[in-house]
Amino acid sequence: MIELEIGDSPFPTTAHAKAAGMAAIRDDLSHYCPSVGLPELREAAADYVRREHGIDATAENVVVGPGAKIFELLFCEAVLDPGDGVLVFSPHFPTYLPNIERRQARAVLAPLRQENRFRPDLEAVERFLATDPRPKAIFLNSPHNPTGGVATLDDLRRLAELVRGRDVAVFCDEPYDQMVWNGKHHSLLAQPQMMEQAVAAYTFSKSYSMSGWRVGFAVTSPQWVELFSTLLNTSLSCVAPLAQLAGAAALRHDAAERDETMRQFHAKVQLLARGLDQIDGIRCLEPDGTFYVFPNVREICRRLGITSQGLAMYLLEGADDRLGVACLGGEAFGEAGSGFLRFSCAEPDDLLREALAFLPEAFSRTQRVQAYLQAHPKYRLSEIGSR
Repeated sequence: MIELEIGDSPFPTTAHAKAAGMAAIRDDLSHYCPSVGLPELREAAADYVRREHGIDATAENVVVGPGAKIFELLFCEAVLDPGDGVLVFSPHFPTYLPNIERRQARAVLAPLRQENRFRPDLEAVERFLATDPRPKAIFLNSPHNPTGGVATLDDLRRLAELVRGRDVAVFCDEPYDQMVWNGKHHSLLAQPQMMEQAVAAYTFSKSYSMSGWRVGFAVTSPQWVELFSTLLNTSLSCVAPLAQLAGAAALRHDAAERDETMRQFHAKVQLLARGLDQIDGIRCLEPDGTFYVFPNVREICRRLGITSQGLAMYLLEGADDRLGVACLGGEAFGEAGSGFLRFSCAEPDDLLREALAFLPEAFSRTQRVQAYLQAHPKYRLSEIGSR
């Protein structure tokens, strides 16, 4: 099986991070620590977002958590009441809607379109603010998982103008901030007065290959930092000191190693995106960010009479007796993902090339497709789904 479904880095944790984590173990730094995070990491994180993204932050604007996902939950806990409207650009990360629904709020979905390079639609924001009975929050993921779309600086300026001064908060999900392949990453928090209305979440999993360390941080106003810290303390979710010190060392000392890893990721993205776009029936953009490729496979789905989720499962378990390619059907990211597949580039280049050679052969095996659909009729493409 060639695993192109998982969003994990194939590279080792950066060197200074590993050394700091081992030193912390040797020094017995293995007890409780402040729920808001260690000063060393909060200061390093504030320096990082100032230096890299132009965000006017100090340590008082930083709260540490076990990765970035926890801040989705805390944001919803802090901001949303039953009946509130939340604008979510879709396809979307699967945990967004459960966190919103847990607060009995309403997710309002706005489609991201391939013809717009999956950038956020600012007209959808205007409509949401003008027509929703209780607009309260916006989820913005840039660079975007699963599409690889990136919000431009102009997009963020316009978004800031639309929400500034309103009782509307923005959750900025930015774990792929070092994976912008055209230009550089921009954050909404760098726009005037947005620190008071937005929360930006970051992780070490992608840029520093630290997914197993479970450490991330959020940048926001001191008032929200205090609230998030209280919630983290209540749920006993403080991060191990060894992981925090490893993260601080990564931010302080591992930029060169990080940048080399990002260069290698970009090369993998180009290899996979260009190869997919050459396959008959696939339309694939080179993503502007992330290490995901999100090809449009609607033509193949219509030709074979199979949903994109079914196509992903067929490639995994039905196309060949000895080889499978694991990817995700776009439906995993909401109805707007239908007709797409998501591939991760986190495999060696020779396996990426092997997968690219396998796909057109798998699509040509129509008898196997029909046999797979007979065994799994739920994946048959209905007339409604084929549009």
